[in-house]
Amino acid sequence: MLDLNNIYKTFNPGTVNEKHALNGISLHLNEGDFVTVIGSNGAGKSTVLNAIAGVWPIDSGSILIDGQDVTGLPEYKRAKYLGRVFQDPMTGTAATMEIQENLALAKRRGARRTLRIGITKKEQDEYREQLRTLDLGLEDRMTAKVGLLSGGQRQALTLLMATLQKPKLLLLDEHTAALDPKTAEKVLNTTDTIIRENHLTAFMVTHNMKDAIAHGNRLIMMNEGKIIFDVAGEEKKHLTMKDLLDKFAEISGSSIQSDKVLLA
Repeated sequence: MLDLNNIYKTFNPGTVNEKHALNGISLHLNEGDFVTVIGSNGAGKSTVLNAIAGVWPIDSGSILIDGQDVTGLPEYKRAKYLGRVFQDPMTGTAATMEIQENLALAKRRGARRTLRIGITKKEQDEYREQLRTLDLGLEDRMTAKVGLLSGGQRQALTLLMATLQKPKLLLLDEHTAALDPKTAEKVLNTTDTIIRENHLTAFMVTHNMKDAIAHGNRLIMMNEGKIIFDVAGEEKKHLTMKDLLDKFAEISGSSIQSDKVLLA
């Protein structure tokens, strides 16, 4: 479902601020893979996610989604292949619009526009059933403005919006980092359910080692713009945080110094 072939990306080349963010990244995701990506600050986690999304062009290499070469496509043209949930709960929704209006925008994304306005009874029924699966009571608040929702409610809604059309690839960019632990756990459990029930392929960047171990069928560790550890299946199921820290030290030759990673 995803192929990254020898991806390189350097920011501010030729200046004192030059940063080699991606150094020959190659990665293959099968359909249905749920990959968690871990690493210290500056490892390249968000950079590779943004490369997939087309936020900026890569320097060299190629990106294929479901066999389609999207390397040269701008961000808006890749959107039809992707669903994305951001770290900030305020991103990804229209705060001044109703819950049902946000869902309608997501559902109709890429569809042919007509002169018909409003949301039909059939659509309302569909959205109500979708919201009920979140178990947050939002199905009874469909006309409420999204800006009135809590961070967890909004992030769960964004997750639902990102998956209404079953994207080829779901990108999760530290989507629980801004939430309190209890709410983050709820959103992660909802994430697991949506991915499993819709048979989605997902790529989740996280700073939280515990979450990276507990979720998904595959774990990737990055350091200095490279993938230094890739584990899946039964081996991943038996991983511990100590295993990850030891593996990082063994492969990279140093210990993880990021307090954010360790405290998570």
